[in-house]
Amino acid sequence: MKTYLGKMRGQPVKRARVGWQDAFWSWVGAFTGMAVICWLSSAWLSQQLLIVGSFGATSVLIYAAPESPFAQPSHVLFGSVLSAGIGVACYQLLGATPLSMALAVSLSVLGMQLTHTVHPPGAAAALIAVGGGASVHQLGWWYPLLPIGAGSIVMLVIAILVNNLARHRRYPRYW
Repeated sequence: MKTYLGKMRGQPVKRARVGWQDAFWSWVGAFTGMAVICWLSSAWLSQQLLIVGSFGATSVLIYAAPESPFAQPSHVLFGSVLSAGIGVACYQLLGATPLSMALAVSLSVLGMQLTHTVHPPGAAAALIAVGGGASVHQLGWWYPLLPIGAGSIVMLVIAILVNNLARHRRYPRYW
């Protein structure tokens, strides 16, 4: 029991400081990515169709932690689309119930792990598919493609362009 509880203390870790240049490029990427998504949603689609809460978390990964495995393009795109599809399936089968929400998140985690495309915001996309309300439910099987797939592609293109402007950054690490 002592060993079990001892694991919860963690270990001291020396954290590297983020310099102002790195923080600046993260801001530029996050601002540009979300601005383009919001502009496309309002100007081109005449509604807020591309704006999904999970894109905020995706922004943190692809712009502030572009070296993370969770931020690589295959993880962002396929992990998100797969999870959104799982969420739609759970909603179609069980409705917007607590069981459906729990299954959407847990099955999306399982699916991403088995396909080696873990992207934490993908689980949020699955949860939104179930609990997102009438506007999300009306999209049905389009939800994984538009907004999730299309929005992920837009954000990835911007991440590739912005992250590689800085000399000290390289994105992606792998596809």
